[in-house]
Amino acid sequence: MYMKKISEIKWLNKPNKHDYPAAASYLNLIFSDEEVNLLVEQLKKAAVTEFKAKDIFRASRLSLLGISNYHVEKDRKKIEKGIKLSPILLVRDTQNKSVIIADGYHRMCAVYSYNEDILIKCKIV
Repeated sequence: MYMKKISEIKWLNKPNKHDYPAAASYLNLIFSDEEVNLLVEQLKKAAVTEFKAKDIFRASRLSLLGISNYHVEKDRKKIEKGIKLSPILLVRDTQNKSVIIADGYHRMCAVYSYNEDILIKCKIV
């Protein structure tokens, strides 16, 4: 994959409101309703922090989506236009020693495609 280096990604100070229901929808595939409700409430209260794109990618154990993916390309265009991205939502899966990207997988892939060392704003519980 061609990785054009950029030095800065602009981020919102907090996730968009619709990111939490999106995270809940995904987490419902893995956890019970009760656990999902608790995780989403914890995510809402969590502080925004930062991790390098390459570290989130490795910890998630997911495949990297290419820039030909529609949603990744949409986020790449936002980055190029200087539009602020919503922080991603992460859940620590301590049992499997990994991180679940509850919301923001496409944003993470878009950022990574430019520079794997860029810090990604996120909330993690």
